[in-house]
Amino acid sequence: MTEWSGMLADPGLDTPFCERGNAMTESTLERAYIVFFRLAMGWTFLYAASHQVFVPDWSAVGFLSHTKTFHDLFAVFTTPTMAPITTFLVEYGHLLIGLSLLSGLMVRVSASFGILLMIVYWMAHMDFPFIENKNNFLLDYHIVYAGVLGYLIAKRAGHVWGLDAWVEKLPLLAQHPRLRPLFA
Repeated sequence: MTEWSGMLADPGLDTPFCERGNAMTESTLERAYIVFFRLAMGWTFLYAASHQVFVPDWSAVGFLSHTKTFHDLFAVFTTPTMAPITTFLVEYGHLLIGLSLLSGLMVRVSASFGILLMIVYWMAHMDFPFIENKNNFLLDYHIVYAGVLGYLIAKRAGHVWGLDAWVEKLPLLAQHPRLRPLFA
């Protein structure tokens, strides 16, 4: 016991997050929601990737060249030098995030990058104070998706019928504890 454990309402809080109890302690309904949201978000990213990776002439420039509120910020990514790099990162970022969420492997990492992408897309769609069209005042589905991804991180979604729980038990992580946060 540490000196802090007497002050904490939950005795489990004095252990690091990655060493706490199993994510399967939630109710069956909550586990079902966690899996549903993980798979739904995984499919969303994977489907977006399918329209980018498998279409040879797709480019992120088409999307980024129509920004309004933060046009100068995003114009840098549409230059001839940066456009191929940006396009590659978007295409394969969507693909890897989708595969990670579907498999439940490295969900903490992929969901974090997914949140970053959703916030960037939200900013790119912004025509302040509207997002994409006059029906979305300050909020749109990108912010909702970012919230769902944050929920998946908080609930350790890769441990609920995903590969993170299996990988966390491998001897490799016992030998290299610095890798543990990737799968926690």
